[in-house]
Amino acid sequence: MKTTISCEDKYEAQKLASLIYIKDGNETFITGILNVVKNELVVSLKDKSAHSVLLEDEANVEQFADFAQSLIDKEHKIISTKILGNQVEIVKGEI
Repeated sequence: MKTTISCEDKYEAQKLASLIYIKDGNETFITGILNVVKNELVVSLKDKSAHSVLLEDEANVEQFADFAQSLIDKEHKIISTKILGNQVEIVKGEI
């Protein structure tokens, strides 16, 4: 399964990609969505830290939250992320 999430800018796309997936360890790093305020998403990570990411709009926040739910429930894991300007292409697969 694949989705493309549009962020507010290129910096936010890079931040989202680096926060949710660690390529070196092939590890899904996101553990939860703590809060959503309009186009801002606050996620929790395995190291217990919380980070804010600004997405393009509320539709992208909803799209990411839906896509991430199976990651949070540990039904899927992230296989790859690719940054395309202000967008992040995220691919998930079976654990």
